[in-house]
Amino acid sequence: MTSHTVVRAPHTVPGVSPRLRLLARLTSLTVLPSCLWRLAIAVGIPMGWGPGSDLHHSYYPGTASLVLVFVCVLQECLGLLSLGMVQRWGEEMPGWIPVLGGRPIHPLVAVVPATLGAIALTGITVLGALTWSETNAANPDAPTGLALRIFDLSYAPLLLWGPLLGILTVAYWRRRRIHG
Repeated sequence: MTSHTVVRAPHTVPGVSPRLRLLARLTSLTVLPSCLWRLAIAVGIPMGWGPGSDLHHSYYPGTASLVLVFVCVLQECLGLLSLGMVQRWGEEMPGWIPVLGGRPIHPLVAVVPATLGAIALTGITVLGALTWSETNAANPDAPTGLALRIFDLSYAPLLLWGPLLGILTVAYWRRRRIHG
């Protein structure tokens, strides 16, 4: 007779379904395509912007590349925060943090910024998607043709970031109310 001991990874949280974990991973990945697009510009790869644009490849690489890299790092860090909605570090300060390590995180400390972020991201990305055609038409140096399609495909996943973060936030709030 064998005993069946369930070994749980230290980052897993009771009450989080595999589906919700997958959703958090997908949410964190919505930022990746636009970051790759920006990094291509940062290293000087032509992405369809004309010579009158600040994003024209003739300006890169250079000091302006640092701005694009910084934006990518910041965006990726914010995207990865969605994982906190389904992992232990979203409920308890990691042990490596001096003084605070191991202390519980009040649910509102995560829910309030995540809710505001989900609303802001949804508004910003939807507004950007709705006005891009007007912006593109008014700017003769904006990408066209294949470059425009690559831009669209790179930025389209961002439309999901806010709503998916909203779903994760509601699930986090419900779980924390039930499980503490």
